Formats: sequence, C-alpha cells, structure tokens
Amino acid sequence: MNIKFRLILMNFMQFFIWGAWLLTIGAYWFQNKHWSGAQFGAIFSTMGISAVFMPALTGIISDRFINAEKLYGIMHILGSLVLFSLPMVQDPSTFFWVILLNMVFYMPTLSLSITVAYSALKGSNKDVVKDYPPIRIWGTIGFIAALWAVSLTHNETSANQFYIAGAVALILGVYSFTLPKAPPLMKKVGSKSFVDLLGLNAFALFKKPRFAIFFAFSLLLGAALQLTNAYGDTYIHDFSKVAAYKDTIAVKYPAIIMSISQISETLFILAIPFFLRRFGIKYVMLFSMLAWVLRFGLFAFGDPADGLWMIIASCIVYGMAFDFFNISGSLFVETQSPPEIRGSVQGVFMMMVNGFGAFFGSIASGFVIDKFFTMADQSKNWQGIWLTFAGYALVIAVVFPFVFRYKHNAALKEAIEHF
Repeated sequence: MNIKFRLILMNFMQFFIWGAWLLTIGAYWFQNKHWSGAQFGAIFSTMGISAVFMPALTGIISDRFINAEKLYGIMHILGSLVLFSLPMVQDPSTFFWVILLNMVFYMPTLSLSITVAYSALKGSNKDVVKDYPPIRIWGTIGFIAALWAVSLTHNETSANQFYIAGAVALILGVYSFTLPKAPPLMKKVGSKSFVDLLGLNAFALFKKPRFAIFFAFSLLLGAALQLTNAYGDTYIHDFSKVAAYKDTIAVKYPAIIMSISQISETLFILAIPFFLRRFGIKYVMLFSMLAWVLRFGLFAFGDPADGLWMIIASCIVYGMAFDFFNISGSLFVETQSPPEIRGSVQGVFMMMVNGFGAFFGSIASGFVIDKFFTMADQSKNWQGIWLTFAGYALVIAVVFPFVFRYKHNAALKEAIEHF
C-alpha cells in the first residue's frame, strides 16, 4: 500500500467521524430528546472551547515528547470511547460535558493529521505543496460519505450516529499506529522563552489596527459558520410536521441535501485563484460575507417542495461563504505577518474562527433562538431565525470594507499570482 493511499484513507476516516454526527446532532437533540435551544447552543460551543487550547497543547507534546502518529492514534481511541458512551446520556447537562470531552480528543487530531501527513510525504521525498491537496480532498469526501451513510440508514435522529462515528474513530486510532513514524523534532527548549514556546508572541499583532480588525472579523465570521452546521439539518427535519412536506425527498434525507454544502466547498476551492487575481483579497473576503447573507436568506424563504431550489442554492453558496474567507484569510496572514511567527499567527487565526468565534456564535444563537423564536409548543419560527442570522451577516458585510485597511504589498501580490 503506497503512502498516498494510506494518507487518503487516514483523511477519509478523519472527517467521516465528524460528518457522522456534526450536522445531524441537532436533529438528535431537538427531534429525539426535545431539549432546549439554549442548551444546544452550549453543545456547539464545545468545539470552540476545545479549539482554543487543545491543538496548541498537543502540538507542544508532539514536538517534544511523543511521535505525532502515536498521539494521533491515542486521541482517536479515547474519542471513540466517549462517542460510544453518548447514547447512554439522558440529560442535557451531562451531554454537554461528555461532548466537550469528545471534542477535547477530536479537535487536536485536525492539526495532528496534517503533521503526520507532511512528515510521511517528506519522508517519502514527495512534494508537499503538490501532493497534499489531492490527499486532503478525500477528507471532504469522507465527510460527505458519512452524511449520506447516516441519512440513507435513517439515523439522523438516532443515537446510532454516535456508534457509527465511534466505530470509525476506533478503527482509525488503531490504524494510526501503522502509519510512518513522525518523531518529535524539538528535543529541548534551548534559549526560547515560555512566550516563544507557546506562540504567544503572535498576539502582539493585535496592537496593529489592520490585524486587530482582521482578527475581530475572523471571530464574527467564525460565529456565522456554526449557525448552519448546528441548525440546518433539524430545520429541514421540522418540515415533516407539515403534511404537505412530510413525504418530500428533502425531509426524508435532509443530511444528503446538506451534503451539497460540502460538495460546493470542494468546487469553490478551484475558483479562488481566479477571484483573488481578479478582485484582490479584500473583495474576496467581502464576497464571503455577502455569501453568508444569501446562505441564511435563502434558507428563510425555502421549503422542501416548490422552494427546494432555494435550499439547494443556499447549500451551493456555502462553498463561497466558507472557502473564500478561510483561504484568503490564511493567505493574508501568510504574507502580512513576520516570517518568524507566521505559524503562530495562523494558529491565532484558526483560534479566532474555530475557537472564540464558534464558542460565542453557539452560545449567542442558542439564547436568541430560545428567547425570541421558540413557541410555547417548542416549535420554532425558522424564517425569523434565518432572517436574523442574515441580518447579522449583512451588518458585518456593510461595515467590513469601511474599516478593514491593508497594504497590497509585493509579497501578497506574488502569493496571489502563484496561488
């Protein structure tokens, strides 16, 4: 088995685990357990909480003490045990702590998988820049495959989704120990300070207005990212309560409809070089924000019958909304930050998007939905919910071009030309 295929298999399972429950846990929560929206917002905040500290912590451990592939395997095995225990939880408070423990084990595997893949490719004398992207795309395919598997087996509201994810996590955990060794490369601290060691010097960039504004918008967009992940699937499920829609394909297989978002994501990646060269990085970021407005707005007026095209269009727009800011943002960081701390600044960027953004977005959305859009019979005013989210994204899009300033320097221009 050649190294590329082995890494493809690793990436496929890595994101299959996440795809098996991430978009359907809302349906399990609201359709099966009938717990509250505010409590569910706390559930999705676990991703943000764990993303703030776990990737950095495991990065230090793999840099100094243990092979990355072994730590990667241990994290997945422990995560599988937690996933297997989730169906036994019968109250929302305990569910929060158990899902948080699962995310503590899962979130660092996202960065560890990259470390393992890069190490293996370099060890086989492969070109990382050329060979890794076609391998990583199989992660997105794994995510889509998981959504289809859970949907076609009618497990979107069932606890079986956690058993499926747990089984694959256990297999991947064991499989990880067969991957090429990725030993620690930094055996001792040397003269580096504690601040340098943890990459905390990157936070000094908050003193510069353009970076402070960029990180602020990263947090705000990170909050938007979690909203459709958290509520999209259960939103479509709720149409089953309307006689005219209960037998439509979308209501029977909502996760398959939602998987169009991930398919779109892979396609929009191919369009990014054109948009960057034609419009520049600032407008590509702005297009992302406007795409979020469309993402939410189309959901507000869609339905599984005559309005199905709006739901599908919303899923297609998601590719632009997600990819354009994340990739253009990472390019901005790469070309505008000092070379010696670029890795740390990329970490801060991801912390703002997937850490603080995810946390505050999850908590705030759960509160807003529970307070203003949940009826006495626990039904939800989905149009009001999506229009509120669309308004939030529109405010961000309107403010952004007036406050975000940056210099289109030679490094950025060169990076765009070679993207």
